[in-house]
Order: sequence, then structure tokens, then C-alpha cells
Amino acid sequence: MEHKLMTVEERKAVQETLHSEKHYTDLSMLFKMFADATRLKIFTVLSQKEVSVDDLKEILNMTQSAVSHQLASLRKLNLVKVTKVGKYSYYSLADDHVMEIFKQALDHVQE
Repeated sequence: MEHKLMTVEERKAVQETLHSEKHYTDLSMLFKMFADATRLKIFTVLSQKEVSVDDLKEILNMTQSAVSHQLASLRKLNLVKVTKVGKYSYYSLADDHVMEIFKQALDHVQE
């Protein structure tokens, strides 16, 4: 493969493919949410079933405050959603995109 500098036109064409700064900031925040083992465990649990905070704390062997803190972070980025039933809050993945990102990353590290 021959290496050479890009022409001005080529650089402009590539530059036009860049997204808005907000999109890159939002994307960076999304990847930060995936950069924590506890949150990845939460994704795994929520991919199987909608669960309460109490269920999550028992499954993950964590305190309620620690689980609630992680869920609050995930809710801020719309990665999980909550349904309130009486005094209980049940969490689930916000949409299939979350699990798709998780599965592709997991496939990559398992190769």
C-alpha cells in the first residue's frame, strides 16, 4: 500500500463526515457508562428480566445505596427505565440498543 498525504479535497470530504460536538460528547458519556464492571453486571441482569432494586442488590451482593447510585447514573443517560408499582421501583433496559452494544462488546472480548 502506497502512503501519501491527502489532497485538500480528500481532507474536506473526510471532515464533512464528522458529527456535531454534542454527538461526540453524548457518545463519550455512553461509553463511560459501559466502562464500569458493576454497570455491566446490571445490564446483564436487566437483559433477562425487569427487576427491583431489592432483587438487584441481592443478585449482585451489593448495598441498596450502591445499586441505586448506579441506576441513577444509567437513568440520566436513558439506558434504563423505571416503572413504579406501589412502593417498589422496577428497572429494565431502556431499549434494545443498550443490549446490542453490550453484546457486541462482549463478543469482541470473547474472541
